[in-house]
Amino acid sequence: MSDIHELTRQLQKSNGSKIVMLVADGLGGLPLEPGGKTELETAKTPNLDKLAARSSLGLSTPVLPGITPGSGPGHLGLFGYDPLKYQIGRGVLEALGIDFDLGPNDVAIRGNFCTLDAAGNITDRRAGRIDSDRAAPLCEKLNKIKVPGVEVFVRHVKEYRLVIVLRGEGLGGNVDDTDPQKTGVAPLDPVGKDAASKKTAEAASSFLKQAREILKNDAPANFLTLRGIDKKPTIPTFQEVYGTKAGAIAVYPMYRGLARLVAMDILDAGQTLADQCTRLEAAWNDYDFFFMHFKYTDKCGEDGDFNKKAKMIEDLDAVIPRITALKPDVLIVTGDHSTPAKMQAHSWHPVPTLLASDLARFDKADKFGEAACRTGSLGNFEAKHLMLLALAHAGRLEKYGA
Repeated sequence: MSDIHELTRQLQKSNGSKIVMLVADGLGGLPLEPGGKTELETAKTPNLDKLAARSSLGLSTPVLPGITPGSGPGHLGLFGYDPLKYQIGRGVLEALGIDFDLGPNDVAIRGNFCTLDAAGNITDRRAGRIDSDRAAPLCEKLNKIKVPGVEVFVRHVKEYRLVIVLRGEGLGGNVDDTDPQKTGVAPLDPVGKDAASKKTAEAASSFLKQAREILKNDAPANFLTLRGIDKKPTIPTFQEVYGTKAGAIAVYPMYRGLARLVAMDILDAGQTLADQCTRLEAAWNDYDFFFMHFKYTDKCGEDGDFNKKAKMIEDLDAVIPRITALKPDVLIVTGDHSTPAKMQAHSWHPVPTLLASDLARFDKADKFGEAACRTGSLGNFEAKHLMLLALAHAGRLEKYGA
C-alpha cells in the first residue's frame, strides 16, 4: 500500500482517547564546542526529564537525511503528510494563517519588508524586524497598488511579514523567490517556470516596481522581497485520514495556516504559553487531538542566541505539568526541525522526540536531550510516521490483516 493515508482510513477507530502534540519550533540543536551540550541538554528541564523516564524517545528526520526543511515541510511531516508529496508554498500558509479565503484563481505570496541602500542592495532582509505598528500602515499603502488584469490584496501578518494575493484567470504558482537569502546584493526578479507562472511573474514585477516607489521614503522598510509563491493545493483533511477531531493552538499565523490547510479547527489563544494552556484546558472535552505550537525556540536559534534558546526551552518545560494534569493518553514533545544557534539557521539534524503513553516502552532516561534520544526505543524515524505511532499508542488503529 503506497499511501499511508489509505491505510489509516481503513484502520482508524474512535475510542475517546486524547493526543497532544507539543511542537517546539526548531527544538534540535548543536553544542557550541565539540563534546559539549546542545541547547536542550543545557536547559534545566525537570518536568521533561521526569516525563522522559516514562516515555519512548527517538530522533525524527523531517524529510530525508541531510535535507534541511522549511517550517511547512517540517510540520506537514509531523502531521503525517509526506512532505515530498505535498509541497506547499509559504505564501499559502501565511494567507490561511490570517484567515484569507484563498480561491482557485489566487496566487499567495509571503512578503518580507527589507532595507535597501542607495545602490539598491539589501542591507537587512527583515527591515530591522520592525514591529507591527510600523508595518501595518505600510501594507495599507501597498494595498492601493493596481495591476492591469489582476486583483491585488495586501494584508499585514506580523511584524515585518505580509501577504500579497494576486487574483486572476490563468495565473500559475511556479515562480522563483525574489529574496537572494543574503545581504549586499540586489533583490532578484520574479521568474515564472511555465506560461501561467510567467503571467504571475509579470504581475509581481509590476507590483514590485510600484512598491519601490511607494516605500522609497520608509526606511528601514523601503522595499520588500517575495517568497513562497504558490496556489492552494488539494489536500485530504486530518479528520478524514485519522478519524480524529483536531484543534490547533498556535500564536503565529503561518502555523495556524498549516493547521487550517489540513482542516484543523483554530483555537484562538493569547500570546503566551500560559494562555495556550488555558485554551487547551477549556477545549479539552471538545477534541481528540491537539496541536500546540511554540515559536520562540526557533527564533532564538536563528538569532544565534544559544543561552536564550535554552531559556525558552525552560519556559516550555514549566508548562508541562499543566498538560500532564489533563492526563492525555499520548503526549508527544518534538520539533518540526532543528535550528542550532551555532548555525543561526534551520538544519538537517534529526529532532529530539518524546512520546509519553502508558502503552509506551519506557526508556527510563534521566534527561530529555539529543544524546538520550539517540539511544531511545523509537530510533531514528521519518517524521511522517509519527502520527502512526501516536494513533497506535492511543489505541486508535485496528489490527492490519487477518
